[in-house]
Amino acid sequence: MTLKAFALALMMTGIALSPCAAQQTPSPPTVPQTPPAVAQQTPPPYGPKITLEMAKKVMAGAEAEAARNNWPFVIAIIDSGGHIVILQKSDQVQLASIALAEGKAQTALAFKMPSKVLEDVLVAGGPGLRLTTLKNITPIDGGLPIIADGAIVGAIGVSGALSAQDAQIARAGIEALGK
Repeated sequence: MTLKAFALALMMTGIALSPCAAQQTPSPPTVPQTPPAVAQQTPPPYGPKITLEMAKKVMAGAEAEAARNNWPFVIAIIDSGGHIVILQKSDQVQLASIALAEGKAQTALAFKMPSKVLEDVLVAGGPGLRLTTLKNITPIDGGLPIIADGAIVGAIGVSGALSAQDAQIARAGIEALGK
């Protein structure tokens, strides 16, 4: 076991790495409440793959929102099978945003929920920290499933600006699909 893994194991059990650790009584674990939006809704099923025409509408709406606010962006749209349909990036956006945008879209698709929900679960700590053991998730705001005719047809992930701004861009893209 590496030192990092050992320290994480200690933190997960409530034991602090300090000289006074033996004298401290750990507080009982708390179970964070499931966000009401997650607890009360059954996620929609996966549906047919988003068409290129639909993806272009989502992209146009998202790109317009980013341009309107002068925010840098990478916008990734994937189909219901997790494959990239369209990816666009603005000039001079950091290269790390490419992988982040794809990761946010994959996370929203895999969990059938906005990536922000998983971010909130991690921030709450406790049992939510189990998410850190999963591979290939990006629990950061900016990923949303794309739903058409009651089924998930794909997902959008945005990165490049602040996470809340990324989410605003993604929402604008999905809203454009309905127009």
